[in-house]
Amino acid sequence: MDNGTLITLITLGVTVLFVIGVPIFLVIGFWVVGCSLVIDFTLANIGVTLFEGLSFFGLLALPLFIMTGDLINAAGIAKRMSDFAYSILGWVRGGLGMATIGACGMFAAISGSNAGTTATIGSIMQPEMVKNGYDERFAAATAAAGGTVGIIIPPSIIFIVYGFLLDLPISDLFIGGMLPGILMVVAMQGACYYASSKNKWGHLIRFEPRKIARAGLRAYLGFIAIAIVIYGIYSGTFSPTEAAGVTVGFCLIAGVLITREIKIRKLPEILLRSGQITGMLAPLIAVSVVMQQILSLLGAGEVVNGWMAYLGNPTLVLLACMFLVLAAGTVLESLPNTIILAPILAPIAYTAGVDPIHFAVIFLVGDAIGFITPPYGLNLYVASGMTGIPYFSIVRFVLPYLFALLAAWMIIAFVPPLSTYLLQFGGTG
Repeated sequence: MDNGTLITLITLGVTVLFVIGVPIFLVIGFWVVGCSLVIDFTLANIGVTLFEGLSFFGLLALPLFIMTGDLINAAGIAKRMSDFAYSILGWVRGGLGMATIGACGMFAAISGSNAGTTATIGSIMQPEMVKNGYDERFAAATAAAGGTVGIIIPPSIIFIVYGFLLDLPISDLFIGGMLPGILMVVAMQGACYYASSKNKWGHLIRFEPRKIARAGLRAYLGFIAIAIVIYGIYSGTFSPTEAAGVTVGFCLIAGVLITREIKIRKLPEILLRSGQITGMLAPLIAVSVVMQQILSLLGAGEVVNGWMAYLGNPTLVLLACMFLVLAAGTVLESLPNTIILAPILAPIAYTAGVDPIHFAVIFLVGDAIGFITPPYGLNLYVASGMTGIPYFSIVRFVLPYLFALLAAWMIIAFVPPLSTYLLQFGGTG
C-alpha cells in the first residue's frame, strides 16, 4: 500500500475519532505519529519539537490573559461594565440586548477569550434579558453572538497563537483587530435592534445622564484595565506579554482590596481554573508545530497553492480563502482551524497582494463567525450549557447576528484600512 493511501486512511481514522468526541490534542497527536511512521520521519523529532514549540516569549501572554478574564469576573468588574452599557442603551428598543453585546466588547478588551466572554457576560445578562421581556432563546443567542468579538478585540488569545505560527508582531495584530472588532459590535447591535423592534422585545427605561454617570463611575476599574492593555500595547510602553502581566496584577489588587469580591481563600480556585484552560491550549499549540512540519513535508501548501492558481484573480483568491476558513470554522474550533489553515493560506494571500496583518484579521474574523455557525458553533454550546436551552433552539435565533457578522466580514475584507490604518500610529512597522 502506497504512502498516499496510508495517510488518507490515517486521516479518515482520526476524523472518526474527532467526530465521536476524542480530544482534539489526541486527534492531532495520533495523526502526527501515524504520518511520521509512514514517511519515515524520526519520532525523536516529535519530542524535541513539542518542547521547543512552546519556547516563545509571546506565548507567556496566553495564561496571563486567561487569568485576567477569570479575575475580572470574580472581582465583579464584568457586572459593573454590563450595568454601564445598559444605562447608556436601555432607552432604545432592544437596548438591553445591545448592552449585552457592548458589554461583550468591553470584556473582550480585557480577557481575549470568546467562550469566556460568552459565559461571563451571558451568565450576567441573559437572565436580565428574559426578565426584561426578551425571548429566552434570543437572549441566549445574543450572548453567544456577543462572544465572537472575544478573539478579535485586543487582547486576543488566538491572535497570540496566529502571530506565533506566522512569525508576525503580536502588537501589530492586536492593533489591527481594534476597528474590525468595533465594526462587529456595531453590526450585531444593529441586528439586535432590528429583531427586537420587529418582535417588540424589551422594556424601555428613561435616558438619565446622572444614572449613566453613576454607572460609569462604578465601572471605572474596567476602564482602567482596558486602558492598561490598549494604551500600553498601542503606545509601545508594554509588549503584549508585559501588558498581560500588569493587567493581572491590577485586577488582582482591584478584586482583593477595592471591590473586595475576591477572597484570598478563593484565589487557588481561580488560579486552578485558569491553569486548566491553559493546560488544554498549550499542548495543542505544541503539537500543532509538529503538524505543520508534517504538512510541509507532504506538500499541502503546494497543493492548495496549485488550486488557487487556477483562480488567477486576486479577489477570487481572497474569497476562496475566506470560504475555506468559514467552512472549516463550521466543524472545527478556532485553534485547530488556525493551526491547520493559517500557515497554508497566509502565504497564498500574501502572493495575491493581501497585507499579512490584514489577512490575519480577515482569517480570524472568519474563525470568530464559526463560533455561532452550526454544526459546531462553540459559543452556541456554551450558551446552551449556561442556560439549559437546547442547542438547536438557539440556532434559529442567532441567524440575524450571523448575517450581520457576514456583512461586516465582507467590509473588513475589502476595506483594508480598517485593519491597517492604526498601524501607522502604533505598529512596529
